[in-house]
Amino acid sequence: MKASFSTNKFFTPDEIKFFAQFKKPSDIQIFLNNIKYNPEYKTSSPGRIIHTKEANCFEGALFAAAALRMLGYPPLIVDFMAHNDDDHVIAIFRHNNLFGAVAKSNTTTLRFREPVYHSLRELVLSYFEFYINTIGEKSLRSYSNPVNLSRFDKFNWMNTEADLEFIGDYLFTIKHHPIIDKKSLRNLSFADNDFVNLCFAGSIPEGLFKPKPKKKKSQ
Repeated sequence: MKASFSTNKFFTPDEIKFFAQFKKPSDIQIFLNNIKYNPEYKTSSPGRIIHTKEANCFEGALFAAAALRMLGYPPLIVDFMAHNDDDHVIAIFRHNNLFGAVAKSNTTTLRFREPVYHSLRELVLSYFEFYINTIGEKSLRSYSNPVNLSRFDKFNWMNTEADLEFIGDYLFTIKHHPIIDKKSLRNLSFADNDFVNLCFAGSIPEGLFKPKPKKKKSQ
């Protein structure tokens, strides 16, 4: 697939050449996996990430959305809201009318999803069991409608030197859909220690959310 918009207004020839290495969504994920995780609360543009080779979760989603756009997909992100944990943002795409996702995360299990999901909700739920904080609580609570980042083209979101925190602020203003009711919340179990260790293997400690302790129910 080829980008259906003019890339020249956003990127230099060298930057366009950089994006050309990505032939499919999984290539974008490999790049995000191989760059450093940025523990700072800032939001650099995709163009800046080409040069710094580091990104946090939100920056990674923006980069993935821009790279997917260069492949011909609309630049769509979805915001996850969590309890006693960091929120998360993914870039989504559709292939053969099925949903998949690309994401940067300090948690190994919150990254790529193959395009095998029939709905956005189904895609989101694939993250639920894997979305835990460092004490093992399953913390995912809601997700947003997809946001098409082309709405921010006038701010040159793909290659500005300015901080893009305002896009994150926008995500707090849009509708989010709950994925679990109060009765189900009361019955949630904790992830076991082996699974917690798997999720946070190789994570950057400075970038991990520090949850408030909660007494575990006896199993």
